[in-house]
Amino acid sequence: MEEYSVKPIGYIRSTLKDLDAAPKFYTESGAPHARLELIAAYTDGLDRVSANQDIIVITWLHLAQRDVLKVHPQGNLAKPLTGVFLTRSPDRPNPLGLHRAKVLAVEGHNLLIGPIEVIDGTPVLDLKPVVEEAQDF
Repeated sequence: MEEYSVKPIGYIRSTLKDLDAAPKFYTESGAPHARLELIAAYTDGLDRVSANQDIIVITWLHLAQRDVLKVHPQGNLAKPLTGVFLTRSPDRPNPLGLHRAKVLAVEGHNLLIGPIEVIDGTPVLDLKPVVEEAQDF
């Protein structure tokens, strides 16, 4: 089987320290604002990023279990076991997280973003714009 490698472009700095206390989705209450500390070598990639833009933050959910294939959605045991590919569970073979957040401020190579349901220290792999309709990039 082929393997691929990725490296982080930055890390999330958040008040969320405990996986069990984290909201399951950014719209749940308790998802805080956070600082995305971009590695300085990637600062030019922030050109034209500004406050009030919505972005998708792609993370590597480093605390996830990678051998899980079925979960109860949102950890709710009343919901039937469901294949992870139809859920937003962090536990999955390749634990990529997709998080929609608003850019609140750009400070050098740091972004203040939120709300975002990401644990402190989570590696960030990429950023993408939120696309509501077809656009040229």
